Amino acid sequence: MTAPAPNAAASTADAAARALARFAERRAVYVDDLKALVRIPSVSFANFPAAEVARSADAVAALLRARGLEHVEVLRLGDAHPYVYADWLHAPGRPTVLLYAHHDVQPPGRAEKWESPPFEPAERDGRLYGRGTADDKGGIAVHSSSIAAYLELGLPLPCNVRLLIEGEEEIGSDHLMAFLKEHRARLSADVMVLADAGNFDTGLPSLTTTLRGLVTVEVEVRALAGSIHSGMWGGPIPDPALGLARLLATLVDDAGRIAIPGIYDRVRPLSPVDLETARRLPCTADEFRRQAGMVPGLAMWGGDVHPCLQTWRLPSIGVNAIQSSSRAQAGNTINDAAWARVGIRIVPDMDPVDVQRRLVAHLKQHTPWGLEVSLHEHSPANWWSTDPVGPAFEAALAALREGYGKDPICVGMGGTIPFAGPFSAALGGAPALLTGVEDPYTKAHGENESMHLGEFDRAVRSQILFFHELAARWPK
Repeated sequence: MTAPAPNAAASTADAAARALARFAERRAVYVDDLKALVRIPSVSFANFPAAEVARSADAVAALLRARGLEHVEVLRLGDAHPYVYADWLHAPGRPTVLLYAHHDVQPPGRAEKWESPPFEPAERDGRLYGRGTADDKGGIAVHSSSIAAYLELGLPLPCNVRLLIEGEEEIGSDHLMAFLKEHRARLSADVMVLADAGNFDTGLPSLTTTLRGLVTVEVEVRALAGSIHSGMWGGPIPDPALGLARLLATLVDDAGRIAIPGIYDRVRPLSPVDLETARRLPCTADEFRRQAGMVPGLAMWGGDVHPCLQTWRLPSIGVNAIQSSSRAQAGNTINDAAWARVGIRIVPDMDPVDVQRRLVAHLKQHTPWGLEVSLHEHSPANWWSTDPVGPAFEAALAALREGYGKDPICVGMGGTIPFAGPFSAALGGAPALLTGVEDPYTKAHGENESMHLGEFDRAVRSQILFFHELAARWPK
């Protein structure tokens, strides 16, 4: 394929215009690409079939080949779920962009809560429903579609691209840094686009510039060798479910602040810029309540701090799962044990190791009644923050402005992408652009996950334009 001539800003702009028209023509085909991926239940969690994740990797590889990418390969590292690599490197003297997404998904959750089967994509009211539609097979479709819109016309891309599609992001990306080390040469890039975030609101283009980290500990309290009859034995024996409830209640005060001593000591104070950014956000507390689906009358924690700013820049704690028996198996028993998974979202400048140490010490210290306590500590993930300056960010903001028809904003995200900082560092400090197709109504990780089809269109258009803008702005 012929590479573009040097100093060809005008020609790359013409190519971008033609690629945008091609996307409009082929849009239905590209949406069908996404639907085909969603039909594969590529849940990477233990106790789900690893063969489905492998099948998903093969399907992603086949899609990338069909859309014109080269050197497509399914790569494995030990017992990790497979990665997919592809590239197009025919723009000498132009920057190289590493496009990241992941093809593994969360478990579907409660089947009865889905309005349509989780792995059978369904369009309703302008949204595409199904597990992975937004997180993150939508990101794969954005990457493949924006590239195909050029290559299917025989047009060279304005810059070089490499694609890395991971298979274990939803379970912590434990092998990613080893993978990057092993394949460092073939992943070399000037800029990264991590398509695993989203927009502040539907149709409002957003770049994520800060992420919270995550510290997770599983706690189990045990009273008995096995569950026993609550009538025959109830009274003298402390109930482990009640003990766990009492223990978990010590984690917060009445205002919802984390009650672990010293936990706020290293939290970076909110700056005047933070407060002014929050003031200008197109979201009120009432709108936040509506977007989250809060029940009427539920108090909101955090006092006068804007709820969005809380999720970006302040720590939080939650009980992500809890179990003693189950609703389906409930009986008249004293259960032998009770278990919970506790997570703390951390922010600048908290130390994840210190936070985990304090959480573990608190759980041990506050276990009541002599219950036997056991803890399992997950590998902590650090927070991340970047300053959105330089040609990569300039190109991204310009592309988003044209692709969405609105001025973009830089936002934080309360979630965690544990590899964002280490990934950037492994590539020599390449700037990381966090984008995506999620919006406040996506319900990623929950039942009825969906992607707004208008967001897909705007995201693909923006990425088509980004390739042109980056090539035009990159230092020669």
